[in-house]
Amino acid sequence: MPEPLIVACGALARELRAVLPPGTAKVHYLPAHLHNRPERIVPALAPILQEAADSGRPVFVAYADCGTGGGLDRLLADHPGVERLPGAHCYELFAGAELFAALHDDEPGTFFLTDFLARHFDALVWQGLGLDRHPALRDVYFANYRRAVLLSQANDLGLIAEARRAADRLGLRFEHRHVGRGGLAAAISVSVDLPSRVA
Repeated sequence: MPEPLIVACGALARELRAVLPPGTAKVHYLPAHLHNRPERIVPALAPILQEAADSGRPVFVAYADCGTGGGLDRLLADHPGVERLPGAHCYELFAGAELFAALHDDEPGTFFLTDFLARHFDALVWQGLGLDRHPALRDVYFANYRRAVLLSQANDLGLIAEARRAADRLGLRFEHRHVGRGGLAAAISVSVDLPSRVA
């Protein structure tokens, strides 16, 4: 049988390298900036999944719903046996459904950061939303937000400091919860039937 293919969001590259044993699957990364245009995720995935189906290759989609509004699940319905990451988005995946729900209920106006988003805040958020060109938009986009929560995968003091600076730039109070990679590791190891390196 061909080696498994994982089609993944580029935002998960560092985390997938941490949880996948070397040489056990081929990983095809799609650009992380698709998260700014989630309607493009399904069209980007569709030909890759079809090619895998035509070749009989087992495949796993390392995306949660990620703003596709159910579009990803409708695509996967046409590819029996192909699964995706659980939940609505990577914040829920990393934090776990229970903690994520508690954080959301505690403060619905929460802007969540992962390690990747904190690391690439300028490109994906500040520039991606046009705040570098139109700083007044910050108060429009984030008018209903009160805090930023870093859901960290690695306990990296430098990255935590970057996330704190991002919160300051958005005018939000900052909180940090270290959640690790366990949710991703569990989803990948179960769905792709691979041993996981990280709990």
